[in-house]
Amino acid sequence: MLFGRKNRKPISIPSKKVKEWKYTTCNYCSTGCSIEIGLDENKKMVTTRGNAGADVNRGKLCIKGLLEYELFDSPGRGTEPLIRDKHHHEFKETTWDNALDTTANKIKDIQTKFGKDAFAIVSSGQLLTEEFYTLGKLARGCIGTNNYDGNTTLCMASAVSGYKRTFGLDGPPGCYDDFSHTHCLIAFGSNLPEQHPVIYWRLKEALEKRKFPLIVVDPRVTMFAQFADIHLPITPGTDCVLINSMMYVIINEGLQDQEYIDANTQGYEEVKALVQDYDPKSAQHICGIDEDKIRTVARLYAKAPAAMSIWTMGINQSTHGSDGVANINNLNLITGNIGKKGGTSLSITGQCNAMGTREWSSCSGLPGYRYLENPQDRQDIADFWGIDPEFFPKHRGLAETDIFPAIETGEIKGLWIVCTNPMTSMPNTGRIRKALEKLDFLVVQDVYTDVEMNQYSHVYFPASVWSEKEGCHTNTERRVNLISKVFPSYANSKPDFWIFNQMAKRFDNGKIINFPDTPEEVFEEMKQLSKGTTKYGKQRTLDISGMSYDKIKQAKGIQWPFREGEEGIIGSPRLYTDGKFPTESGKANLIPIKFFNNNEQPCNDYPFWLNSGRVVEHFHSRTRTGKIGNCNKFSPTPYMEMNPDAASDLGVEHQSYVRLTSRRGDAVVMVQLTQRVPRNMVFIPFHYHDCVNRLTLGLLDPHSRQPAFKQCSVRIEVLDTEQQKEAAQLNVERRAF
Repeated sequence: MLFGRKNRKPISIPSKKVKEWKYTTCNYCSTGCSIEIGLDENKKMVTTRGNAGADVNRGKLCIKGLLEYELFDSPGRGTEPLIRDKHHHEFKETTWDNALDTTANKIKDIQTKFGKDAFAIVSSGQLLTEEFYTLGKLARGCIGTNNYDGNTTLCMASAVSGYKRTFGLDGPPGCYDDFSHTHCLIAFGSNLPEQHPVIYWRLKEALEKRKFPLIVVDPRVTMFAQFADIHLPITPGTDCVLINSMMYVIINEGLQDQEYIDANTQGYEEVKALVQDYDPKSAQHICGIDEDKIRTVARLYAKAPAAMSIWTMGINQSTHGSDGVANINNLNLITGNIGKKGGTSLSITGQCNAMGTREWSSCSGLPGYRYLENPQDRQDIADFWGIDPEFFPKHRGLAETDIFPAIETGEIKGLWIVCTNPMTSMPNTGRIRKALEKLDFLVVQDVYTDVEMNQYSHVYFPASVWSEKEGCHTNTERRVNLISKVFPSYANSKPDFWIFNQMAKRFDNGKIINFPDTPEEVFEEMKQLSKGTTKYGKQRTLDISGMSYDKIKQAKGIQWPFREGEEGIIGSPRLYTDGKFPTESGKANLIPIKFFNNNEQPCNDYPFWLNSGRVVEHFHSRTRTGKIGNCNKFSPTPYMEMNPDAASDLGVEHQSYVRLTSRRGDAVVMVQLTQRVPRNMVFIPFHYHDCVNRLTLGLLDPHSRQPAFKQCSVRIEVLDTEQQKEAAQLNVERRAF
């Protein structure tokens, strides 16, 4: 019997003759994979491969990294600066000088009429670190607006807030090597195989060598949950209840590490008292995990010689995100699992250089984890840059999620968007569109002209992509790695670094502050600022003074702190190994977390939870992967996972189209029937601009200002035959794109 197609044509992979390999670092997620770009004899890029000598990925790459070389000549790339005609209708090409002069003059005009903070800047987690530092110098030291933030507010702000509240400092305390030493791992709201495939491979490799319990907390049966020993299908937004209940079991059964608690923490008695309200019998009715499972998982975690927690957006993107991170830290502190091999609270960062923007962009403060609220920090940076410290504000301005409402109210009149796409990434995109229509001036700086934000821009700056630039990234485990310039900039696009330097020349303080000519000179300046002591008289943790471009390339990445004079080129895999923390007392803060259920929840009118997340083929808003054929062809269509039993009740068929409606908007998606989601939930990948974020809720975490993307409710409407045809035709057009 013959199986498969007749006259089959076997897949053939054409030979790619590589004459030279160029070293660089992946520009997608935060894993930080070392990549080599293969050039043929004509200096044309023909392939990419993982660098086998790099500790992070050890030769491995995911589908995005394997196809990343196609970015250089992908369709839609910006070739020239563009400016709208006087009626704001059509774009026309212009010179760089005219585009920069027009933008600088418009910024000054807005600030003269409405105040310095009437112009806002929103950046990204995908620039190079030297570019972040330069943009921060421009925003804080020259333009002078206090309304300056990065899109990491949408993904990592709750992790930052939670780390600061507990440890006194941002920065993941652990590393990937902890997988090789842990005896128990809990993953909260993380689908590692699809979100960060190479990190998952590191975990899987560790599990093959030495088996330990893997516990996944997620309301959906993700790929990661299918691989787990224990899956806890939690009620969305109730992670704090689960963790409090685990700590109830640990403390009341005497399983805590009291010696570590007494020596290295403060606030234990308050936490101990609070968790008495979260006994498993009561907690199970809130978090949806039965009491026996809660007790089992708590005992496994506490009794393990070393245990670690990882998480991604399932924790961060919530009104309780910062509390969730602080509570994960609580769990690890009371079990003595901070600062040792295999014991850590490890946030798995989203974007390639989200850590770089947290460290050096000055979005939330001043460079090198300095604070605007600290007079000495303001004085130190002002002296270093050569300006008056009174030029700096004395507190942080608006976060990205507060900037757009401030546009609605007229507080902000102008906006500069750098390498991000709020038209897709912000919740409640209908509201974002309305806000953008009110702006007096919008400048968009991006690799692609067809990015959705450009629909509303007055000026467009074409930026260089990835290895058309030189500089550094910092990955999830604080590893600084080098991006090499492999190709010249495409057409008349320019590196972001060049654009920021040119803009600085158009402001008074730009003639006072030194803006180095090369990224490597900027890195040397950052090294100087990384040295010294904090306001508590302790050595700065974010110290990169011992690094150099040559050392970084030789080591394939170095983890900070790595101080001047230190031997070797490894850096510091773990923080707080001595039990000392960068707080005033030197002890970590145990923070009692009381749960308030302020989520939007399913009801009669909107009976389904809406959950969102990533698929392995795409990255964020598909600005890049949507143009890579072998990425886009696997997931070209917005789709929704739905439980077959719920679908049967509503008469919904597999691969039909439905309309989802929330209190904020509606979207049409294709249905994929699967048991991966419970009966009262649907799941949609967040990569599609005309889909999930038209529905999502804009409630914010009070500490981090991060949106609650993961908790809202929707209803489902079956489309008629004509509407089904229209939706199908739209998706044919998407595939062509």
